[in-house]
Formats: sequence, structure tokens, C-alpha cells
Amino acid sequence: MRIAIVGGTGTLGRHVTDELAGRGHETRVLSRSGAYPVDLRTGAGLAAALDGCAAVVDASNSQKNAAEVLVEGSRRLLAAEATAGVGHHVGVSIVGCDQVPIGYYRVKTEQEAVVTGGPVPWTIVAATQFHELVAAALAAAGRWHVLPVPRAQLQTVAARDVARVLADVAAATPARARLQVAGPQILTVRELALIWREVTGTSAVLVPLPVPGRLGRALRSGALTAGALPAGALPAGALTAGPAVFRGTLTFADWLAANVPPGAGKPWAK
Repeated sequence: MRIAIVGGTGTLGRHVTDELAGRGHETRVLSRSGAYPVDLRTGAGLAAALDGCAAVVDASNSQKNAAEVLVEGSRRLLAAEATAGVGHHVGVSIVGCDQVPIGYYRVKTEQEAVVTGGPVPWTIVAATQFHELVAAALAAAGRWHVLPVPRAQLQTVAARDVARVLADVAAATPARARLQVAGPQILTVRELALIWREVTGTSAVLVPLPVPGRLGRALRSGALTAGALPAGALPAGALTAGPAVFRGTLTFADWLAANVPPGAGKPWAK
């Protein structure tokens, strides 16, 4: 099965590519440069890159000009998929993005609406915050020997665990539904910071960071978590009729231990 991965060189996309290739699928990595260069801002390269593809996993990301790339870019991508005869669009989103008043999350919510109202059969996989993202944020703050810790609950998950679900979904029939992938633990930002400090061996000081208003209430209430999950591990192999929420198996502490050398304070991509 030929499957295109948009943003296939990114934090998530490269794991999705590896997972699909390991299962015997033919993968096409779509990125700004490489064998299949595409530009979601203009649509350049999409027609050629999608030729013969049965499914597309959209793991693209953009903090700069997010609406142009993710919302308008999704419209261009879906139109090109429809023309190419792609039968399944797998969108990647964020758990709770419709509940947290942050500009980027509003863009992701709008992107979901574009996908669900688009011309290609779809499945949306929404993930909680990646271990990779939280570790990078803590490492950046730790260089200044302080760790700002807002009152918030997170359920961080390894990108590899999310990639396994995306690979299952991409090879399956479009669900026309929104699935969720979350980590095995719900922890406060303070708890995550303490774990990071212990594993890396750094001595950064934890500093409370008040977050007022709707944003603070959403973070404290666990809006970015999927809640308590069943005890079962993340399913392997083809996606079957099961829970709408899947749980990753790798904890933040274990991910750090495997990816961050003691005392380094900076995660290594792995």
C-alpha cells in the first residue's frame, strides 16, 4: 500500500514513516525538500507527490503562519488528494485543542473542521503533548537555571506511540471519527519538571507561573488530557473496532532515561 506522509521528516512524521515502512508499506515522504518536495502554502508539488497514493497521513506542522499552512494548506492538500483518487486522509490533531484558548490550538480546531468537511474520507487522530515537546521546553528553560511551572495537568505521550496508532489507522478503512492517543500517566507540570530535573541531573529552580483567566482554568482542569484510560496497552497491528482512546506505554521518565544523557539537560533525538 502506498502511503504519503506530509511532514515526514518531523518529530512525528519520521516515526510514522519508519513504522509504515517496517510493516511493508511503500512510503512517500512529502516535505519542503527531498524526493517529493511540496509546499502547502501554494499547493506546489502535491499532484505529482500524491499520484498513486491510497492514503495520506498529514503530520505537517507550523508555528509560523500556522493558519496559512495548516488550514488553507489542508484545503489545498485535500483538493489534490481528491483529484489523485486518495481514499483516506488521516489528520493529526491535539487532544483538547477546542477547549484551550491558545491561538495555535484554535488553528488546529479549524483544521479539523476543514478535514471533516472535506472531499476525502477521513480519520482524525488527536494526541496529547509529546514527551519530546515537554522535554525540549524544560531544556530551553533550564539553560537559565529556572523552570517556570504553571498549574496544569498533562498526559504526555511518546511520538513513537502515536506513530503506531497512525500507522494502524492509515492502513485501515476511514473511520470518519476522531480517535485519541494519550500517555500512560496524568502528571502536573511540576511533577514533570521534577522528573526532568532528576533524570538530567540539573539543579534548575522551579518557579510557580500563574496563568489567569480561561486559559488557566482549562489547564488546571485537565483539558489537555484524555482522562483515565483502560489498563490495556496500546494496540499493535491493524486497527480494530475498539476504544476511541488509546494509551501509549512509555512514561515520561522512561523516555527521558532513554533519550537524555545525565547532566545534559537537552534531549537527544532518537
